[in-house]
Amino acid sequence: MQQAPIKAAVSADLLNQIDIRVGTIEEVQEIPKSKTLVRLIVNFGDHKRTILSGMKQERPNPKEIEGKQALFVVNLEPRKMMGEVSEGMLFDLGYADGITPVLATPEKPVPDGTRAG
Repeated sequence: MQQAPIKAAVSADLLNQIDIRVGTIEEVQEIPKSKTLVRLIVNFGDHKRTILSGMKQERPNPKEIEGKQALFVVNLEPRKMMGEVSEGMLFDLGYADGITPVLATPEKPVPDGTRAG
């Protein structure tokens, strides 16, 4: 893999505007009309959200991530895809570099809703 150049510097204030939290992926559901998207039901402790992720072609069995904790960006504006609304973004590693993505996960279990940073 060739390393991508580092992006332009951002201020700490800008970085602090991004809300990244740990959530447990309780369920991975098929979106029948989509070739790439799956629906994740994610528990953030005090609430659950539906987050769409384009992992259908990246994993032979997307359901293998059920029960795992991962990092999610939770303060993105809701986005409509394939007629469904996504309420955040899975924070994964590798996609931007063209390698098979993996989940960004905490090293040990932490309470759902724990903030990164």
